[in-house]
Amino acid sequence: MRASPARLAWQALLKRPTAVFGGVVLLVIAALALLAPWVAPFDPLATSWSLVRKAPSAAHWFGTDEVGRDLLSRVIWGGRASLAAGVIAVSIAVGVGVPLGMLAGYLGGWFDAIIGRLTDAMLAIPFLILAIALAAFLGPSLGNAMIAIGITATPIFVRLSRGQVMAARAEDWVEAARSVGNPPARILVRHILPNILPPVMVQATLAIASAIIAEASLSFLGLGQQPPAPSWGSMLNTAQRFLTQAPWMAVFPGLAIFMTVLAFNLFGDGLRDALDPRR
Repeated sequence: MRASPARLAWQALLKRPTAVFGGVVLLVIAALALLAPWVAPFDPLATSWSLVRKAPSAAHWFGTDEVGRDLLSRVIWGGRASLAAGVIAVSIAVGVGVPLGMLAGYLGGWFDAIIGRLTDAMLAIPFLILAIALAAFLGPSLGNAMIAIGITATPIFVRLSRGQVMAARAEDWVEAARSVGNPPARILVRHILPNILPPVMVQATLAIASAIIAEASLSFLGLGQQPPAPSWGSMLNTAQRFLTQAPWMAVFPGLAIFMTVLAFNLFGDGLRDALDPRR
């Protein structure tokens, strides 16, 4: 009995050690973030003037910050903000970009021209610069940072889905669906969308890594998660003033960002190979 494409893709993914490593790391980080109220050893907002800038120890594995808060607890809780920002921002980009790109690629004409010019204009601006400008316009908060990152990432999915639809609409199976009287909406949703999902999924996985870096950058600049709520970027912003006295304040949030982004990139690369239709 022939295996299904999904099972073949899953088997191919499991054969890539780097992708498996990235997936395991992501599961651990996501589990820690979701279970933060039960996993974090201390209240991330609780201060103690007797524990100011204490080095890592058995009581405080990652040390404490400038007002005596436990860094391990803040790193765990900060993962919630970073992961939420990455997932929600990319969800906004996919939810807006994919439908627009599909319509532009299928309809063509003046609609395609307008969407194409807007996409090119947004892509001409560096990703982080545009995100900073939008976040500054909307106001400093985690929610506004997610919206800014989502809008900034939208052109990537518009261009990807447009190109995939333009390639698919010339295929015989689309012509067959059109010849039997299927309306354009049904052709797009029932026939084309399932066939362009794999590259969209891969791009979404890689885009989450970029969104996490963008959220950390916005929080570092004071445009994302606002203190005293924990965020990896805002923790790095605070730590820059104490690099010589308390380097652990910067090391552990930086490692958290590095490991999360690396895991998403490794998993995304493995997913791209596993979903390659040429296999």
